[in-house]
Amino acid sequence: MKDLFNQYRNFLKDTVRQTIDFRVTGQRQGMKPPPVEKPYEADSERIDLITKDNWQHIAHIDLVSAIEKRKSHRHFTEEPLTLEELSFLLWATQGIRQQADEAHAFRTVPSAGCRHALETYLCVLNITGLKKGIYRYLPIEHQLLVVSHKKNLSDDIVTATFYQSFIGKAPVTFIWTTIPYRMEWRYHVAAHKVIAIDAGHVCQNLYLASTAIDGGTCAVGAYHQELMDSLLGVDGDNEFTIYLAVVGKI
Repeated sequence: MKDLFNQYRNFLKDTVRQTIDFRVTGQRQGMKPPPVEKPYEADSERIDLITKDNWQHIAHIDLVSAIEKRKSHRHFTEEPLTLEELSFLLWATQGIRQQADEAHAFRTVPSAGCRHALETYLCVLNITGLKKGIYRYLPIEHQLLVVSHKKNLSDDIVTATFYQSFIGKAPVTFIWTTIPYRMEWRYHVAAHKVIAIDAGHVCQNLYLASTAIDGGTCAVGAYHQELMDSLLGVDGDNEFTIYLAVVGKI
């Protein structure tokens, strides 16, 4: 048992960096970096979100109050979230402040080497003006890309999260996937620990931002990998689910 624990504890250490010949990374080999955003078909259905300059109902809350109010919530009212509130939460967690080039963007959250190896998907069950479905956030365009509209979506996401019933009652679940090569391109096998760290940065922003909409959040780390990846339509290899969080009104 001790050997098993030590094997998995090593993931938390940075000793792997001492074993890497960084001359062989994609970056050092002159390979083209992966794009900031996962590509999509030009004729895909997209929905415009509300931009920061046009928010009218997002409260200005001081940082001390936001931190003080931060806690996990698993029970929500039946009130839907608005498209404006969803737009704000997406901006707060993966919004782009400035795009440096096609492969680098400065966002509202930090990321190792400015690599940002995460994509944001949404399981929408109760958002005003949006049909129930799976969507992907397009941070460059500040739009939602329609992925699918499934009939039994609430049941499907509960099943894919080992029957945690509160998830099927939340207005929206943020589901973060990773495209590992975005980070591997620069850091080789040292990429994977920092991808997990980056996911924590994003989710903490969601916790704090939720307080500005009288909302609550609960991070979810337990899910059925294959079922969740299938629900999102990702291949489970070059892109796969890494973290979830539900959001609703409290």
